[in-house]
Amino acid sequence: QVQLVESGGGLVQAGGSLRLSCAASGRTFSRYTMGWFRQAPGKEREFVIAISWSGVSTDYADSVKGRFTISRDNAKNTVYLQMNSLKPEDTAVYYCAASGFLSVPRRPELYEYWGQGTQVTVSS
Repeated sequence: QVQLVESGGGLVQAGGSLRLSCAASGRTFSRYTMGWFRQAPGKEREFVIAISWSGVSTDYADSVKGRFTISRDNAKNTVYLQMNSLKPEDTAVYYCAASGFLSVPRRPELYEYWGQGTQVTVSS
């Protein structure tokens, strides 16, 4: 089992920045691909960004390229999501997830473990 706890969400004005953290406990964190997903009210959960277990490979949704960055610190069992130039359409609950796949999957069903989510609200 892997337990994931997100933090760092909040209210920010458009153009601002936030950094989300996801702390993992349980099985070896460094073996998992880590991803961030988000879900806005009335919408399906969507892929945002992910990073391989080694940190070498990353994948980004087109909507966040150039604005969001993912990183991980395997010594601290933590993955980070740096969000810059935030837009009102980035408003959602953000979820951290862990996948045993060696690739960097976008499909949420390929992620075995999920955090409880953290709210990000971007005001215009």
